[in-house]
Amino acid sequence: MSIVRPCALPAAALLHDSVAQGAYADCFCIDVPLPVSHAAFVEAFYTTSVFRVERWILRWALSRPSTDADARRLATGASDTFAAWIVRGRAPDQLLLVDVTGRTQSWLMVTALADDGAGVGTRLYFGSAVMPARGRATGPARRGWLFRALLGFHTVYSRVLLSAARSRVLALQRG
Repeated sequence: MSIVRPCALPAAALLHDSVAQGAYADCFCIDVPLPVSHAAFVEAFYTTSVFRVERWILRWALSRPSTDADARRLATGASDTFAAWIVRGRAPDQLLLVDVTGRTQSWLMVTALADDGAGVGTRLYFGSAVMPARGRATGPARRGWLFRALLGFHTVYSRVLLSAARSRVLALQRG
């Protein structure tokens, strides 16, 4: 059974630019025992029952509604917006979204795993970045008490989201 684990950002990850700007960033990964396209992963991620709760909250709290069809358009590149996010970067294997405030980012990536005799699989990645608040105009970047207070929840939630996406990918591919 594959589990979600923290991992290093891959060298080509679009999230590296944010890290270079002083952002907090994390990266989690999990393996799937079959080939998965990036579009299939993105659609699965944003249409899990777990993420649908977040979508409901965004619709209610921020008037930013989204549907499964919107997630599909984002996944296929037909749209550059989704709920409270705007595409900041896109590559064939990854997607970087920034929220409407510009403070947080979400990143999704897939890589093919080498055939080790057990078949070809895919590694699914999910990461986030939180841009630091700036002090006075010349002050150093900093992270506030709210960031520190929510980091534990964020870590658990990230793992739950990625595990749910893996389950949805498997369910959708098995029909």
